[in-house]
Amino acid sequence: MFDEASLNASLAYALDVSSESSGPGAPSAIDDGEALDAYSRAVSDVVERVGPSVVRVDIKRGGANAGSGSGVIVSPDGFVLTNSHVVQGARGAEITTLEGRELHARVLGDDPDTDLALLRIDDGATLPSAKLGDSSKLKRGQIAIAIGNPLGFDASVTAGVVSALGRSLRAKSGRMIEDVIQTDAALNPGNSGGPLVSSRGEVIGINTAIIMGAQGICFAVASNTANLVLGEIARHGRVRRAYIGVGAGTFPIPRRIALRLGLEQANGARVLQVEQGSPADHAGLLSGDLIVALDGKRVNGVAELLRLLDADKISRTVSIDVIRRSEPLRFWIGPTERGAAGASRRAG
Repeated sequence: MFDEASLNASLAYALDVSSESSGPGAPSAIDDGEALDAYSRAVSDVVERVGPSVVRVDIKRGGANAGSGSGVIVSPDGFVLTNSHVVQGARGAEITTLEGRELHARVLGDDPDTDLALLRIDDGATLPSAKLGDSSKLKRGQIAIAIGNPLGFDASVTAGVVSALGRSLRAKSGRMIEDVIQTDAALNPGNSGGPLVSSRGEVIGINTAIIMGAQGICFAVASNTANLVLGEIARHGRVRRAYIGVGAGTFPIPRRIALRLGLEQANGARVLQVEQGSPADHAGLLSGDLIVALDGKRVNGVAELLRLLDADKISRTVSIDVIRRSEPLRFWIGPTERGAAGASRRAG
């Protein structure tokens, strides 16, 4: 079994250019062959281990196929992660495994804000599953392997590298998906919902989007985000987020004010509107306030404010720091659970 450490060691050995082997006539073809062989074995090993957990997801309405994509089984008792845009609000999906088994799955919940959905296969059998890895440990340049069913070609494999980390991608709901992985592992329609896998055989992301017309620019929702969504939907049937009742935009903090107040950040979230009777209204926030921190965490703009308004803040009194007329103020606010109404129109 080849993990990332052993692969890197093999590559380092195969590509080592020492004083003993760098002279005229030194054999380089053997070294290159060893490097390619290590890479090939690493990819093949991952596909052999993770491939059986990758499934095809078909959505049917009125007996007709309304869409399809990929998914990955993440627990032996049948939890399946895929994209929200794959399930399209359906209550159920037809699952086809690598070995050709056809199974039915319930849609336990989907979260358009992260483009993720959780399904459950109620077959009763123990199913092959993949492990979710820790996406916070990823590094640019490490191997990334995509497995899925692009354009109906089942169990297709592409490989590349992690091109960038911490990207932001706008979901169809209008909310920004944070901590997105960029990869050059080729994705096509049908790959959506399939896993992006490390050389350790761990799922590091759920493939979600490509840039039309571009080459080698593809995106996956990070596994840590997927893990959070999985837990929320499994426990509550939805992803809970906190709500304070403001409309906001990202605005720069005047440099003289930032220097005087000792702020290192360049931007904050300016309140454009406060909903009457909302937690923000009760706390005393006003239109024009520039939010710079929530619960002691820096707010660099609207995207950061949305990220901080997670389930942990619901029904808990937290501090919110603002700049009002060039002066710093601290308020105490009790966020409630955000409902569907106005979710895409308001910052929180």
